[in-house]
Amino acid sequence: MLSSRFRCLALSLILVCLLALVASSPSWAEARHRTVRQIIVPLEDRFTPFAITIRVGQTVEWVNNDADDHTVVSDDAFNTAGHRGVDVILPANGGTYRLTFKHAGVFPFYCRFHAMLDTQNQPIAPGPDGGIKDSNNNFGTPMSGVVTVLGED
Repeated sequence: MLSSRFRCLALSLILVCLLALVASSPSWAEARHRTVRQIIVPLEDRFTPFAITIRVGQTVEWVNNDADDHTVVSDDAFNTAGHRGVDVILPANGGTYRLTFKHAGVFPFYCRFHAMLDTQNQPIAPGPDGGIKDSNNNFGTPMSGVVTVLGED
């Protein structure tokens, strides 16, 4: 009985050591940095989450789950992470766009269809009335977001 408990304890200790060794290996760390992070457009005019933080070498994928087309446009005036001049359409119902970041910095972005404010600081959207209002006559916030890219470990 004591012998089987000892074997079980020894096996558990070996497994823990192997897991620690694999987790600290360079290939494991590289795989962790290649993770794709998603920014989703739900069934409304916004990016979720608004802000994410990634590391150099990681990829961001925008996914449009809304019934309307949206865009990902780089705000080049504030962009310090590279990829200047980004202006792509995210087609409705599942359109995607991927961008891999190679430089540390910030990447502010917006939807050119839903990023302007009117004189009452409400987002202007396509349509005769500027978009869909909630019960308080509020259109929400402009459709924008930011990716913060940190340097290597």
